[in-house]
Amino acid sequence: MDTIAVYPGTFDPITNGHADLAHRAARLYHRVIVAVAENPGKAPTFSAAERIALARSALADLDNIEVCGFSSLLVDFVQSRGARVILRGLRAVSDFEYEFQLTGMNRRLAPDIETVFLMPAEQYAYISSSLVREIAGLGADVSAFVHTDVARALLKKKR
Repeated sequence: MDTIAVYPGTFDPITNGHADLAHRAARLYHRVIVAVAENPGKAPTFSAAERIALARSALADLDNIEVCGFSSLLVDFVQSRGARVILRGLRAVSDFEYEFQLTGMNRRLAPDIETVFLMPAEQYAYISSSLVREIAGLGADVSAFVHTDVARALLKKKR
């Protein structure tokens, strides 16, 4: 069976930890859709179009990855794309409670969709988009945490 997985997130910006999970998922699933949530309630640093472009750049080496935006209920988006799996990342125990709630709600809304959790490689477990934005905002080099194009875009935003 050719299983499609959806890896949703705000990706503001996409980090090396996100890319690591996408690479892992690309080995496990026939096709992976990296779904960039518009989520204006979070007041993102980058527009949805910018986040999509940066994710495409960071994941350009993967043939079975598609990057697109969405603004609907996640399970509706997943079903509309013919996917059966929602992929989520867990960095630490602190992520678990929130992810547990999301999974329960998604299961209630769409029992036919499974949520699968992956953990990033150890060197990425501490990286988060919010920390990267904060560090970049204070003028530090973030190139160890994000793709080159993302680091450039953050520097440009800072100016």
